[in-house]
Amino acid sequence: MEIAALEKFLQERIKVGGKTGTLGDSVTVTRDRNKVTVTADSSFSKRYLLYLTKKYLKKHSVRDYLRVIASNKDRNVYELRYFNIAEQKGDEEQ
Repeated sequence: MEIAALEKFLQERIKVGGKTGTLGDSVTVTRDRNKVTVTADSSFSKRYLLYLTKKYLKKHSVRDYLRVIASNKDRNVYELRYFNIAEQKGDEEQ
């Protein structure tokens, strides 16, 4: 699974003002290596972000572990951290 594909999926599916794909300046989706960050200027639900990520995982039949974390400083910033379970199991065995 590529993080770039998840970023593109979120940009296309997040609804702002009842319309999908029109993020404008209110919501930004960025990625850094293994981390996708969603920043919202207006109210944005953590539950909605979980819903979209689970929908993405089901669509691609992937059983990887994603974790949605809200920032302590700014409650309108959410991070999706992707952990590859197969790589972690290989590291533990050595």
